[in-house]
Amino acid sequence: MLQLKEKYQSEVRPALVEQFSYSSVMAAPRIEKIVINEGLGSAARDDSKAIDKAAKELALITLQKPVITKAKKSISNFKLRQGMPIGVKVTLRGDRMWVFLDKLINVGLPRIRDFRGINPNAFDGRGNYNLGIKEQLIFPEITYDMVDRTRGMDITIVTTAKTDEEARALLQGLGLPFRR
Repeated sequence: MLQLKEKYQSEVRPALVEQFSYSSVMAAPRIEKIVINEGLGSAARDDSKAIDKAAKELALITLQKPVITKAKKSISNFKLRQGMPIGVKVTLRGDRMWVFLDKLINVGLPRIRDFRGINPNAFDGRGNYNLGIKEQLIFPEITYDMVDRTRGMDITIVTTAKTDEEARALLQGLGLPFRR
């Protein structure tokens, strides 16, 4: 079930040690966590059940209960008050992280319409990668009948890599399809 974790330990990590000439296998970069954030914007303000629906869908996708994010400060132009729920997020670590990443690479991304690969420039300068998905329907757990409206999500893959080059080599080794 955790083929991606085994692939990392048996193929990717030794290749990274050789490519970047680390002194130890423990110095090789690894994935620390994956954070999935779903900001609902005005839908959360207008529809009281939108947060619950988004949380239920995110729980189905990630197999973990999401945390409801609240507004940090009031913004009158957006009719937003401090403490108002505005989205849901999940932080995945360990085996759940590997299961989700495997599902994203092998099932989710290939189901995106007109998919030519993910942006190779979406690194933050510290070895973390950010990916935006426009709709939750790419995951097999979500059926078209249960969706009231399409919601996008931001996926942040946090690595221990020091540079973007090391993180790109790690994610390419794991099978993320970067655009050429």
